[in-house]
Amino acid sequence: MSIRDVYVVDAVRTPIGKFGGALSRVRPDDLAAHVVKALVDRAPELDPARIDDVVFGDANGAGEDNRDVARMAVLLAGLPASVPGVTVNRLCGSGLEAVIQAARAVALGDASIAIAGGVESMSRAPWVLQKPERAFPAGHQQLHSTTLGWRMTNPRMPAEWTIPLGESAELIAGKHRISRERQDAFALASHQKAAEAWGKGLYDGEVVPYEGVDLARDECIRDSTSMEALAKLKPSFRQEGTVTAGNSSPLNDGAAALLLVDEDGLRATGREPLARIRTSAVTGIEPQLFGLGPVQAVRRALSKAGKSFADLTTFELNEAFAAQSLGCLAEWPELDPSLVNPRGGAIAIGHPLGASGARLAGSVAHQLAAAGSGTGLAALCIGVGQGLALVLER
Repeated sequence: MSIRDVYVVDAVRTPIGKFGGALSRVRPDDLAAHVVKALVDRAPELDPARIDDVVFGDANGAGEDNRDVARMAVLLAGLPASVPGVTVNRLCGSGLEAVIQAARAVALGDASIAIAGGVESMSRAPWVLQKPERAFPAGHQQLHSTTLGWRMTNPRMPAEWTIPLGESAELIAGKHRISRERQDAFALASHQKAAEAWGKGLYDGEVVPYEGVDLARDECIRDSTSMEALAKLKPSFRQEGTVTAGNSSPLNDGAAALLLVDEDGLRATGREPLARIRTSAVTGIEPQLFGLGPVQAVRRALSKAGKSFADLTTFELNEAFAAQSLGCLAEWPELDPSLVNPRGGAIAIGHPLGASGARLAGSVAHQLAAAGSGTGLAALCIGVGQGLALVLER
């Protein structure tokens, strides 16, 4: 069986909204439908009935994104009912997992044209109440927020595995001796690069605002922040800690999607591809060190592609925390850090869990197209201790 080339024809995303912000009024299934429809509208020569599958990542899935949000997006976007949809969950890596699974289907000939993406509304993630274990319980039942992190944790899990995500970032800061000042400087650079990219119009080709919502740019970018302003923020997880709200990714809402095709699909779209998907890799790590998950995943993906860090043109690394990103960079001494997140990262842009991986992959594809050639990487750390990476080429 021959393996087919997989091309990224287009990639779009919404502006990323802040927690309780402009997109908080929009259901996650509507956000997903919006980017699916935008992709189809931007490929007018493509018959939507030719789309073989729609794969979407979604990390929480506990609210309006239940019941297979990918299928709901297909129907809400007005695609033919014959187009199927499947939702996948690899927590923070869900959007990239969707891209990888859809690309694999195209490469193996199971699909010729597929849409892959991700969605999350952390603003609308519901509170959940477990059913009682017995009838008529005495006392109160506990509500759990599904916005972020551990809940309803299995007591058999070792306590060191189930610490808060920010405490994990503190562990990494200690492991690699990453100071508060370095973390704040990394966060400041993320905001500066994102603001500059927006100012230069670098996101104009991929961001599709949601109709009826007054949000044209990522909502969490702080153009005027400074080292002085960041230094005033109190540590969030330890009294004498280094991880703050300012050097961590925020809570967000948003969606992203990519159009993936083989050679036949490429002719059907009548479009030039942005990039070609080459290889991917997933690895596991101790849950309390989840932020270092990309370290081996990236090395493995590059090795499978026959590439090294020296071959990279751009690298989109999800910034869950500045400490986590800096910890990964410390373990890649041969990587030129100037290649990482040239248009800003999640600390500024935002991290809508299930959408982030698709946003990163789409951004890499657009950057490679703008460069005209090269090799790009998209990678994320994943809660509970995993790393995911994707190599793209132009």
